[in-house]
Amino acid sequence: MPELPEVETVRQTLKNFILDEYIESVEVLYPKIIDGDHNEFIQKVTHSTFKDIKRYGKYLIFVLDHCLFLSHLRMEGKYNIVDSSLEVSKHTHVIFHLSNHKDLRYIDTRKFGRMKIVGEDYLYQSPLNKLGKEPFDISEDELYEKLHHSSLSIKTALLDQSIMCGIGNIYANEICFAMKIHPHTRVNRLSKKRIKQLKEVSIDILNHAISQGGTTIHSFDANGIHGLFQIQLNVHHQKTCPLCQGLITKEMYKGRGTYYCKNCQKKRY
Repeated sequence: MPELPEVETVRQTLKNFILDEYIESVEVLYPKIIDGDHNEFIQKVTHSTFKDIKRYGKYLIFVLDHCLFLSHLRMEGKYNIVDSSLEVSKHTHVIFHLSNHKDLRYIDTRKFGRMKIVGEDYLYQSPLNKLGKEPFDISEDELYEKLHHSSLSIKTALLDQSIMCGIGNIYANEICFAMKIHPHTRVNRLSKKRIKQLKEVSIDILNHAISQGGTTIHSFDANGIHGLFQIQLNVHHQKTCPLCQGLITKEMYKGRGTYYCKNCQKKRY
């Protein structure tokens, strides 16, 4: 699933292609992609112009001159800019026909992604009103208050979007490794100093991944631009620890592939 760095890469890339472009028409080839009435979505978006693209956590917010809509890529969603004359692939589900003879096409092999018309107060509407702040914005005190009474493991807490939003499985594994902490460690065992470190490490890793264009795992790309951060991953999908050269352990933990080094990330219950 694209995480915060990948979605930020998509946002930055798309802005270079679609800002100030006029939408002549919209085709919704798979209506379930749209939360709500897909005909209403088409009506509101058609004859609008893309003015900006924002992001909150893993969500894109497309700002048009007449309306706004959210987009969540889920597992395999991606946007491509192509010539309107190009044949439509079977996994293309929404097409925005632009006045410059280009299409913005939403492609999603698994059909899990979603789009939704929202108002200008979208941060206070579902689903964004259920999210915590991003690591960049949450204060150390706020994060400490959310964690110091919690019995969640650090891996589970990092994936809980109501605590901090934007971090998914790849970066949760990398954050735990960078902190040299076992992913099963309960967050209520972390001192205030360690929770401050958790915030700082999360920001550092996310920023570094953004600078590399995210991580290309499976089918992620941003209009053909592939992320490079995967070549710098320390534990996720790795076999050997870069610190001790021991074997990386992979296990399924609450349905997620969890990678860690037993030597460098000791269990502390």
